[in-house]
Amino acid sequence: MKIEKDRVEILSGVRFGKTLGSPVAFMLRNLDWENWREKMARGGEGAGVEPLGKARPGHADLPGALKYGHRDVRNVIERASARETAARVMAGAAAKRLLDALGVTVTGHVVSIGPFGVSRDLEGNPEAAGRAESSVLRMADPDAEARCVKWIDQMKEAGSTAGGVVEVIATGLPPGLGSFVSWDRRLDGRVGLALMSINAIKGVEIGDGISLAGLPGKETLDEIFPGPSGGNLLLGNHSLPFHRKTNRAGGLEGGMTNGEPLVARAAMKPIPTQSEPLQTVTLGSWELASAHKERSDICAVPAAAVVAEAMTAIVLADAFLEKFGGDAIGDIICNYLRYLERICAR
Repeated sequence: MKIEKDRVEILSGVRFGKTLGSPVAFMLRNLDWENWREKMARGGEGAGVEPLGKARPGHADLPGALKYGHRDVRNVIERASARETAARVMAGAAAKRLLDALGVTVTGHVVSIGPFGVSRDLEGNPEAAGRAESSVLRMADPDAEARCVKWIDQMKEAGSTAGGVVEVIATGLPPGLGSFVSWDRRLDGRVGLALMSINAIKGVEIGDGISLAGLPGKETLDEIFPGPSGGNLLLGNHSLPFHRKTNRAGGLEGGMTNGEPLVARAAMKPIPTQSEPLQTVTLGSWELASAHKERSDICAVPAAAVVAEAMTAIVLADAFLEKFGGDAIGDIICNYLRYLERICAR
């Protein structure tokens, strides 16, 4: 149901296709803004605009209005809208260009919508995630996608919405990004924060995540063997002098990357706006009312996969700059190659 053209304008910070070191400004025009010119006008007293006091369940409306003292929940709705994630995707695109120069690829795909999911062998599979790019629902399993399309249509007919799970896979990562020395520098915590900050995401797991809690300890670990695997070459064709046969940890141990692909999943709840409004209360009078209905999609899980990919790229780019520094890409690559020579020496 998207109406945007997704055409980005780069306003500053780039010359001849390369960044200058100054801030990069992007602009993505919102085609729906014309419909809100009067209701969200910067000036005037709002004459003729009826305050919206009905807080929608599942949204930021009620706690946001109470926090900031608003009587009109539109003051909350517009800023809390998932439209703001478009800006994160633009920033994530820049981060992905940096990571690309460092030999890192970040890919997001959908692993389930409603009760239907892709086959298990496609989870944690970077090649499958890449194939999903051409899919309508960003799913690498055509059979599962067909079932999910029917499920979304059923939810639309029932006046409801659909949620699902997205997965992000990052390959080409060296061991040692992040840190174990301080809780706020642990990379799994930073990835978790980035993914949990996406609208409607209610759960995040790294690797096999929650399922590990119900297994014997021996079945949760990734044993380490001598010799390179050849499956995760680093920049400059460097290969680690060890390998693993499993990746249950999702590429993160002790708050740091361990040389395996980073695998993270995020669970998105169904969009809370329903075609048949649920019950709520009116701000101030606290009387029972039917929730206000805004234009909404039935399923935004494929879009969430794109946002999750961007957010993961931003965190990883930050971790690379934190460790390898440098004011120019050549300096960063030089520092990184020197590090790889040290840890890959055999």
